[in-house]
Amino acid sequence: MTTESQIARAKEVFDIEIEGLRRVRDSLGESFTRTIALMQDALAQGGKVVVSGVGKNLHVAEKMSAIFASTGVNSIVLNPVQAMHGDLGMTGANDVLLALSFSGESEEVVRLIPAVRRHGLKVVALVGNPASTLAKLADVVLEIPCGKEACPFGMAPTNSTTATMAMGDALAMVMIDVQAFDRERYALNHPAGAIGRALVLKVSDIMRTGERCARVAPETTVLDTLLAMTKAQGGSAVVVNPDGTLAGIFTDGDFRRRIAEAARAGRAPYQAENAAESPDGQTAFGLSTPVSAVMTAKPLYIRDDAYAADLLKVFERRRIDDLPVCDAAGRVLGLVDIQDLPKMKVL
Repeated sequence: MTTESQIARAKEVFDIEIEGLRRVRDSLGESFTRTIALMQDALAQGGKVVVSGVGKNLHVAEKMSAIFASTGVNSIVLNPVQAMHGDLGMTGANDVLLALSFSGESEEVVRLIPAVRRHGLKVVALVGNPASTLAKLADVVLEIPCGKEACPFGMAPTNSTTATMAMGDALAMVMIDVQAFDRERYALNHPAGAIGRALVLKVSDIMRTGERCARVAPETTVLDTLLAMTKAQGGSAVVVNPDGTLAGIFTDGDFRRRIAEAARAGRAPYQAENAAESPDGQTAFGLSTPVSAVMTAKPLYIRDDAYAADLLKVFERRRIDDLPVCDAAGRVLGLVDIQDLPKMKVL
């Protein structure tokens, strides 16, 4: 098998599963909203969402239950084999069971349904065949019409497990909305690691202030701005208007680019005493140039009451290293340097 054919086959698998996801998405309707209603009812009565499957679907059930639990939906995984040997005791009358079986004929899962019925549980069947045995035993049939498996023998669960996991993600994300599950509650479920800290910490907890934040006026020279940055041990300076609002930002990257531009134009950058027009019509650049002439004016900034998670998104999307911090009135409060984030263990 050539390398080209290997890549072609891999792309075919992606295409099959992408098409499967589209088909499942387009099938969403009343059965999905009924499932959400059953999950809401279970939680309102002090119950939980029980997820069960066998084989590969047991792993899908574990993933599905884990994302439910982390996003405010009380949930457990029930191994259908162990359930018949005592684990049914983990369920209660107010629970709802999500039973996973693409064929709808998995013997272990089908045998589980009468047992959980005796415990009072409602049943949602996540199946690929709405005419299957499992579907006939369920209160709600949440069909997974994803089409054929990517496996050439049509045997190994591939497309079906991907689509079932996506359905679980959709249920979890909709439950976030209907329960008004907020960031603070999410953080309570993730107390450890970078995720938890990013959700708990605010920008005001991370930003540089005082001597660690280089603040200069628009008329400050490039030389004095560089000295302020050196004193603050940072790679940028915020340029602040007399009323305290943000005028711009000047970074060491800006400085290097200006030097490079001057060199390419054949100018001696350090000879310019101020920002004036050079013979070629370009702005001269020197250490005595006011920083307002070479700064990035009206830069992106972040509010001090934003969360560190929001800050990370800005850094990732804009590919920047320094971000001014302002209050609701636009007054400069500080600066966030991306190099500080690992120290705060949020990156």
